[in-house]
This record gives sequence, structure tokens and C-alpha cells, in this order.
Amino acid sequence: MNRIGRASANLPRRAAAICYDLLLFAGLAMILTLALVLFRGGEAIPPASGWYEALLLAAHFAFFGISWTRGGQTLGARAWKLRVTTLDGEDLNWRLVALRYLSAWLLLLPPGLGFIWAGWDPDGLCWHDRLSGTRLVQAP
Repeated sequence: MNRIGRASANLPRRAAAICYDLLLFAGLAMILTLALVLFRGGEAIPPASGWYEALLLAAHFAFFGISWTRGGQTLGARAWKLRVTTLDGEDLNWRLVALRYLSAWLLLLPPGLGFIWAGWDPDGLCWHDRLSGTRLVQAP
């Protein structure tokens, strides 16, 4: 238990859910890419195509956004019994989804520090949790 009520998810569970979701999204990205190649008549997508990269980023955002607004769980979070909520335990709206998603990219700079910060944070929150006013908790 921490200062904001319900216990935040521990780092190993968070990492496992992230790995699971990355694998799931990789599969979705492959299906999306196959559909695009078929739509283009079998022609490959040129390297460094800005539109393709933007499409993958939009699909990535949609993957998390739809999951977080409909029950607070991606498939990886569901498998590891985790749930994203506001600090008050409410479901996320699209504004919070966008804020959490964008601030989660900070976890890459410097690599992993924003993620492992949860080990020192008094409430067990990562940087993107603090910035977006959300948290990852153990699901009942």
C-alpha cells in the first residue's frame, strides 16, 4: 500500500506486461504491413516512408488507447493482472490516454530510468504515471 491507496504494480510485472504487449503489437504491425503491401499490389513500402511510420505510430497509440479506455487493460496487462487507472481509481479518458502515451516515450530517455524510477518513488509510480496522473495497479 502507498500514499495514494491501492498498491502500484511492481516492476517485474510491469516489464512482463510491456514485453507481452510489444510482441502483440509486433504481430499487429505485421498484419497491417501485409494489408498495405497487398493494397499496393504487392509493391514493397519504400524505406523511411514517413506516412508508413506515422501510420504505425497511430496504430500503436490506438492499440493502447482503446485498451486503456475500455477497462484499463491491454492484453499484456490482462495476462499479468494489471490495470491502468487515474490516481483516484477511475477509468482513463482520451485526454489522459494521450498524456500517458506521450509521456511514456520519456522512458527511453535516458534508457529505462523513467521506468525503474518506480522502485524509488514513494507511490511506486513511473515518470509517465506522475506526468499523466495515472497509475498501474494490481487488478482484482
